[in-house]
Amino acid sequence: MPRYDFRCRSCGATFELRRPMSQAGDPAVCPQGHEDTVKLLSTVAVTGAATAAPQAPSGGGGCCGGGCCS
Repeated sequence: MPRYDFRCRSCGATFELRRPMSQAGDPAVCPQGHEDTVKLLSTVAVTGAATAAPQAPSGGGGCCGGGCCS
């Protein structure tokens, strides 16, 4: 079940609720009983193996090969 973070505008408390997605937009009451709350934007952490980006081919060096770069 998804977790939603809320902040109370009355007392400043931040709290979380687990509820079905169908109730994501429903109002929430803070633990102190205040009803003036706002849903916070939650971040999602995705974990997994990261792969390295392919390396650019090496070689060349910008020299034209005309003997002027020695």
